[in-house]
Amino acid sequence: MFSIYGMTGQVFSGSLEAMNRVHPLLQARRARGVSRDGDEIGAESVATPLAQEAVSAYRKMLPADLERGPLFHAAQIMSRPVAVVEHMSSVVDAWHLLQERQIHQAPVLDETRRLIGLVTERDLLTVIDIEGERVLENLKRRVSDVMTSPVVAAAPVTDIRRIADVMIQSGLSAVPILNEGERIVGIVSRTDILRAVMTDPPLSLWR
Repeated sequence: MFSIYGMTGQVFSGSLEAMNRVHPLLQARRARGVSRDGDEIGAESVATPLAQEAVSAYRKMLPADLERGPLFHAAQIMSRPVAVVEHMSSVVDAWHLLQERQIHQAPVLDETRRLIGLVTERDLLTVIDIEGERVLENLKRRVSDVMTSPVVAAAPVTDIRRIADVMIQSGLSAVPILNEGERIVGIVSRTDILRAVMTDPPLSLWR
């Protein structure tokens, strides 16, 4: 389940398919997810008997536990607790927070602690000039001036492969995870997803 939050609050809640129809994500699609057997990358080239034989031989080589890897949900891999910034915070304060926590992005909240956006290092670097860890110059902007809004959020039980799909389509580097009360309980970044596919057993693309 996905939601979209902006300055006026929640503007959408529903499935990934419905979200794509109602609120097309900003960045053009550059890749597609695997939705069924035969849709894997390069599947168009496995139609010949020789190619099919090669795929069959590869599958026989896989350990049994790779064939039925667990389905990872956001709640299983998300980072928490979550560092957040207020939308009226200065870009310099936000930059220092990201550096202190060694993270690359943070959800942005309004005065009521409601999600309204996401700010990244790249966003902040459009208005500040740094040398090493020191801020040399900045344009005196607030986080609300440079953040991405609206922003896509997901429920804790969302399949991480669908979250990865949203990242690819939207260009987001992370997706905040919200509970039923619309409060942030975690965040899934690209690093979290990469770490998940490296675990034992890893996600199986052959299921």
